[in-house]
Amino acid sequence: MTAPISTDSALLPLLTRIADALDRLAPPPPAPIDFQAADAFVWHAEGDRLSPVPEVSKVDIGLLQGVQRQRDILLENTRRFAQGLPANNALLWGARGMGKSSLVKSVHAAVNEAAGAAPGHGPLALVEIHREDIPSLPRLLAAVRDSGRRFVLFCDDLSFTNDDAHYKSLKAVLEGGVEGRPANVVFYATSNRRHLMPRDMIDNERSTAINPSEAVEEKVSLSDRFGLWLGFHNCDQDTYFAMVDGYAAALGLTLSPEELHARAVEWAVTRGNRSGRVAWQFIQDIAGQDIAGQDTTGQHLKPGA
Repeated sequence: MTAPISTDSALLPLLTRIADALDRLAPPPPAPIDFQAADAFVWHAEGDRLSPVPEVSKVDIGLLQGVQRQRDILLENTRRFAQGLPANNALLWGARGMGKSSLVKSVHAAVNEAAGAAPGHGPLALVEIHREDIPSLPRLLAAVRDSGRRFVLFCDDLSFTNDDAHYKSLKAVLEGGVEGRPANVVFYATSNRRHLMPRDMIDNERSTAINPSEAVEEKVSLSDRFGLWLGFHNCDQDTYFAMVDGYAAALGLTLSPEELHARAVEWAVTRGNRSGRVAWQFIQDIAGQDIAGQDTTGQHLKPGA
């Protein structure tokens, strides 16, 4: 009597070929994150990637005028965090163009420079996360939790609209989750709105809710998750001139203060606003004109010249 053929042995080669084919079709596993690749990264929610930023676009902290109090508070909070001490999440809110995002980047650079570490080995890594990627924040926290570095997560121009429920995800992650915010992470955000919500959104909740006070509490409680509220307000003319003078000195411009201020006023009038951004744009225009006038000599202005 002939022994029966083993079904397992007959199917094994076929199953092996199927498994190999599936392996070839599957996307490659994500590359491990190199947390020492740079001192700044951009988070990409698609693929859960941290892209290193070799050189951050920033302004020297000494050039920031009109925000000295905000600068000192944020710098001290960030220094404590870099030293492993307790620190707060920070919300920088207020007038546009007054240096909110510039201050975050400048403070990060100042703390790392003070430590004297080589690039990629500073005590702090800055990670920019875009507003639309806020729902992926728990995955980002999981990625950096056991990385061995300390992180300032930074979201610029953070705000929410009437039909946007992402604020609930952010609120839970900042303080309310079971795991809580990792000890090696703080969250800094900038916004034109103190409560991150448009006023009509809060007013609508008050008018339509069964319990108006509870509805409003739900909307404004997100900003309560930030231990630091730093307000930025429109600057007066003296502060605007101080900004212009500081940038002009850094770029080595030689215009007289009278001419510089007169042209700065004219520039601000055309913009309808005085701010640090307007001052920087004005100085860029003046510096460009001066460089164009010096092309025949080959002498170009450099910061700090």
